[in-house]
Amino acid sequence: MKKEAPLNALAAYLPEGTFGQVMDFLTTYKVHLTVTRERSSILGDYRHPDGQGKGHRISVNGSLNKYAFLLTLLHEIAHLTTFNKYANRVASHGKEWKQEFSFILRDFVGKNLLPPDVEAAVRQSMANPAASSCADENLMRVLKNYDRQKENHFFVEQVPLHGLFKTKDGRVFRRGEKIRKRYRCEEIASKKIFLFSPVYEVELVS
Repeated sequence: MKKEAPLNALAAYLPEGTFGQVMDFLTTYKVHLTVTRERSSILGDYRHPDGQGKGHRISVNGSLNKYAFLLTLLHEIAHLTTFNKYANRVASHGKEWKQEFSFILRDFVGKNLLPPDVEAAVRQSMANPAASSCADENLMRVLKNYDRQKENHFFVEQVPLHGLFKTKDGRVFRRGEKIRKRYRCEEIASKKIFLFSPVYEVELVS
């Protein structure tokens, strides 16, 4: 279920001092912004004008902490500016989008708008932005410091070797060894092997 986000209420989702800059983007490009309930598969979404009267549309998970919300919104705005320049002629997270996102992020660093650890992680990612915050493991670890703490929830990399964990859909896995960048985990019910990102959040099973 989605809810409309009155623009004057948007400040509650954003870090202090960033509202004006964000509003400049939203009003300049006439963005229809929707704040959604938590979606496990995506943090945000951009849809370009469809020729049927609908303009630029962006949705962002309202459950994100303020810094993750800001970065997700800017990620989607970068899709918008990339579309305005190249339409559908470039890859969705190709070099053109990376350039747009890095350019947008420059306006939010060096201004004491972000905590030092978040700013350092953002500066590091600006050189080669990941396709999502979830794909930027260093940034994910830092942003998690500002989440509301959920009891017994950890990243896969924090689960002990051979320890059991449960995903959001209720499936139970046993954590195995790290294979290159991901963890080899066995699903208990099916005995099938799945590879998990180190920064995928799961619930420990005692």
